[in-house]
Amino acid sequence: MLVPSWIDNPDEIPDPLGRGERAVQWLRMLKHPKNPAPGHPFELDAWQENVVRRIYGPRNEDGSRVVRRVVLLLPRGNRKTSLSAAITLLHVMGPESEPGGLVVSAASAHEQALELYNEAAMIIRFDRRLEKHLSVREYQSRISCKKRQTRYIAVASDGKVQHGKTPNVVIADELHAWEGRAGLRQWEALDSALVKVPGTLMIVASTSGRGQENLAWQTVEYAIKVQKGEIDDPATLPVIFMAEPEDDWTDEALWHAVNPGLAHGYPDLPAFRDKARKAEHSPFERDSFLQFNLNRWLDQTTSPFVEMHVYDQGAHDVDPEEMEMVQEPCYLGVDLSKNEDLTVVVACWPDGEDGYQVVPYFFCPEDNLRARGEAHGVDYVSWAEDGYIIPTPGNTVDLRAVEEHIRELCARFNVREIAFDPTYGRAMMADLVDDGLPAVEFRQGWVTMAPAVKELERAILGGRFKHAGHPVLRWNFGNIQLHVDAAGNRSFHKGKSGNKIDGAVACAMAVARCAAAEDHFTSSADWFTDELWTT
Repeated sequence: MLVPSWIDNPDEIPDPLGRGERAVQWLRMLKHPKNPAPGHPFELDAWQENVVRRIYGPRNEDGSRVVRRVVLLLPRGNRKTSLSAAITLLHVMGPESEPGGLVVSAASAHEQALELYNEAAMIIRFDRRLEKHLSVREYQSRISCKKRQTRYIAVASDGKVQHGKTPNVVIADELHAWEGRAGLRQWEALDSALVKVPGTLMIVASTSGRGQENLAWQTVEYAIKVQKGEIDDPATLPVIFMAEPEDDWTDEALWHAVNPGLAHGYPDLPAFRDKARKAEHSPFERDSFLQFNLNRWLDQTTSPFVEMHVYDQGAHDVDPEEMEMVQEPCYLGVDLSKNEDLTVVVACWPDGEDGYQVVPYFFCPEDNLRARGEAHGVDYVSWAEDGYIIPTPGNTVDLRAVEEHIRELCARFNVREIAFDPTYGRAMMADLVDDGLPAVEFRQGWVTMAPAVKELERAILGGRFKHAGHPVLRWNFGNIQLHVDAAGNRSFHKGKSGNKIDGAVACAMAVARCAAAEDHFTSSADWFTDELWTT
């Protein structure tokens, strides 16, 4: 599990100018209508106090704040919205306010954006001291302080992009829910604006999400590395409470560790136990409990082919040059697209007695490469720049370039078979066969895909599938939805999301042909029919 090491040790938090203590004392003077205690004080528990001290206490030699970015990752029910609202007021009217300053909070949609805004507005309306100085304009989702000339506005990530604004503080709420091109552009606009003036602050306040090829995971992954000490970045403050895959999710000690509010009565422990009991009998409830109540970052799909942390164990180096030198038998799986997006060729070699190592080659039309990736919530441009995608000229995949690449692979490696689904591959297969290259049919139906899926799963779970951590291939595997027929046979499906699984399909094809040739199946005769050899 991940928990900040300093969260229970305020003595470890430097505060040379007393700015952390000053912020805490000001927040303690606030009131909150939902607190039944006498006087309705704003509840700032010890762990929350330490978060505030850790943001505002540490200072550079010139007195400026060390922390410029905060990643606050908490399970649901730990009152991160209340804490974010209090921090907002700290910058609008409190001791951290700057004349003319602007605070912007952004969420995935207008309704979500109003959550933080309404919390701040409720605190103001309940306190006459604040109402004297702060103007709340609901129709604009805006709060302003005339005396300090400060403003706070709430916006949606899918709304008007906030170019031209000069915020001092940005609070990105539930970043895991920011989707598509609109969310990415809003983030870029707000994040880039924070360099305009000194002393700015970005706070990402979120619960864990799903999948790793998205803005939220990239932000959280970096913060995790800072929290673990793998990256030295004093300007980034990770406040991450997260269960990890190896943790026992039924252990109440884990619940308390990653839910700092449980010790203070929130979330509700009896309700927590009730949800955990349901999770024992329902995969859907278990995923919900893991993601939202234990803050574990989950795979993209709700019915994963394999858990992605298990898949990641195969991220060992695969050296194509070595394979070229030793001329180990090679099997290619080809998944041709309808020309408008990804096409993939996967090269597979046997690894030991019952393992495999693969290298994928992805192709995508060069025109509108960025838009194509953004449509799926990923960055095709960066992948292309890093060599993980091969762009082809035009707005459709150039199948001539794909065929030429296959011929180059056959020239380099000891290619024994090139497996195609004939649906889109007949013409290319015919050309290759005419030149004496070993193209074979591999129909993507139950008869052939079910045993291929089973063999691929066996290799991954057994730690015998090496893939070098190829990011596009990982994304494809993370998108898989499994379909199961009445006989229990399984096949891959992209599900409602429409995200790409081509690389995983081509892997299953290449592994199956490699397995059959290397006699890895216990009884390949049950499924290996003559049609596979049709040329």
